[in-house]
Order: sequence, then C-alpha cells, then structure tokens
Amino acid sequence: MSKDSGLRAGSLLWQTLQTVFRRRRKEFIEPPLVAGALDADTLRELLGKPNPVILEIGCNDGEHTRMFMQCFAEARIYAFEPDVRARARFESNIQDKRVQLFATAVGANDGITTFYPSNGLPPNKSAANMPGGWDLSGSIRAPKEHLDMHPWCRFDAGIDVAVTRLDSWRRQQAVGTVDFIWADVQDAEGDLIKGGRETLANTRYFYTEYNNRELYEGQLGLRELLSLLPDFDVVQRYPHDVLLRNRCYAARTR
Repeated sequence: MSKDSGLRAGSLLWQTLQTVFRRRRKEFIEPPLVAGALDADTLRELLGKPNPVILEIGCNDGEHTRMFMQCFAEARIYAFEPDVRARARFESNIQDKRVQLFATAVGANDGITTFYPSNGLPPNKSAANMPGGWDLSGSIRAPKEHLDMHPWCRFDAGIDVAVTRLDSWRRQQAVGTVDFIWADVQDAEGDLIKGGRETLANTRYFYTEYNNRELYEGQLGLRELLSLLPDFDVVQRYPHDVLLRNRCYAARTR
C-alpha cells in the first residue's frame, strides 16, 4: 500500500470513529497512531495549491519554515517566536519576502505574559551548535514533569514577553482564510485555541503538538484539546503531533 493510500485509509477509519465519538460524547476513543510526523509530500497533497496562507506558531530557527518555502512557491508564511535567541537564529537562516516574523507569543490574552526560557544542552549537542543554550523548550506555561523527563534541560526565571490572541492578530493583519497552522507552543495549545476561535473557524488544517503527560503546568492532553475543537476531525495522529481537518469549513466551501 502506498503512503497516500495508507493515509486515506487511516483517515477513513478515524472518520468512522469520529462519528461514533460525536454520538457518544462521554467516551473517548484514542485516534489510531502512526509513526513519524507530517512530511512535505503529504502537506502538498493536503493543501493542493501553490499559494497557501500558513501560520507557524513557535517557529524557532526556521527549520520547518524552510520546508514550507520549498513546498509552496507562492506561500504567505506568518511566523511567531517569543524567544530572542531563537529569533536571532531564524533571522540568520530565513530571508525571504514570503515570510514575516512576529516577536510575540500566542496565547489566550493580549498584552504581556510570563515566558519561561529553556536552557542547558542535551547530551548530543555542543555549545558550538547552540551557543545561546537550548531554546526549543521555552513556554508560557511553567515547566512541571518536563524537569523529570529531561533533567539536562533547565528553565531560567520567567521573563516578560509580548503575547497576542490569534484572533486579535488576524484582525490587525486582515488575514482571511488560513490554509494551515503549524503549532509548536510547548503545551500551551489550550491557550492558543482559546484565543483563536475565530481564526480556527476559518482554518482548513491545524497541526499541533500534544502530550498526555503534564510536562508544563496546566497543559491539556489530547482528549481535552479535541474537546475544544468540535469542528475538527483527526486526519492522522503521530507520536507527538496530531493533524486536524476543519470539517465545517470544508462543508461551507463546497
């Protein structure tokens, strides 16, 4: 079976399970799990256009931004990153008129919030690779079980950073339909969703990290995240991420 056929078959199975889930709200059926993560070929097939609008929330140094640029010649990419170290590396790596970088966290409120920068180095990294320290695990949520799972990763004292609701940002930027959201917000997904309901209602696909362990204080597991997104169906669940399709948006635009 080809990868695309497997994806469609898995999606069909989960759509059937979703129907059962919607009829029996009190029960939760864990979506089927596949190895790996969303790849470029699957993303091209899903979006099906050369000029998608993409929001990359938690862009870090631009690794995935480059994938989006390679996939879509005419994409409009809006990237968000609150960590000044990661932004510096992003700006060094990405210089492209298709990409706009916003120095802000995305959350449930507008204004200023506390951000907990990560630091330290994993065993397979050297200071030469990341001279500013490990900046991939910072969050607007304070660390909890993350400290036990990754003892090499420490967190500095919280600092003030700008934060925006996704809906406020979308209105200010006059953005219409969003084709794809890529979210890597270190277990602040619930905050993103609560501050972005209008935006998500006008988003075709939402790809987000999740974890069922409370790595950060107050984070939501997959079940709770899906309960906040009743208009979205699971296309594919990966070990650490889930790909969602806006069922209601697709019905409105047929």
